[in-house]
Amino acid sequence: MKTLPIVWQRLVKNGATCPRCADTGDALQGAVRALTEALAPLGMVPELEFRELDEASFQVEPSASNRIWIAGKPMEDWLQASVGSSPCCSVCGDSECRTVAVNGQTFEAIPQELLVKAALIAALTLHSQPDR
Repeated sequence: MKTLPIVWQRLVKNGATCPRCADTGDALQGAVRALTEALAPLGMVPELEFRELDEASFQVEPSASNRIWIAGKPMEDWLQASVGSSPCCSVCGDSECRTVAVNGQTFEAIPQELLVKAALIAALTLHSQPDR
């Protein structure tokens, strides 16, 4: 089976993350379950990788937290979305953390439906390309 790599990066401080990243993590788990079934006919399987962002790196670039890549491209590229920011909480302090806007709606935590949509677009794009 061909893999569809999904990478999720978020701030982890003392083993904890903020609520928006925690919600995105839950949505990613659900998306991977849905994608496992949906991608099987294409001979593909999702492969989720978790990356931890340390506090020093987060302080330099808060928008690097709660970032997702699918098949090597930022998730927002697959969705023709834009990236913004809004104040966060808990382990992030009052930092301006990543948001994603799609069709006029802004998300702090990325919902499962958007993750599945981006992954399906990526999978179909990859599936239609000749093997290298």
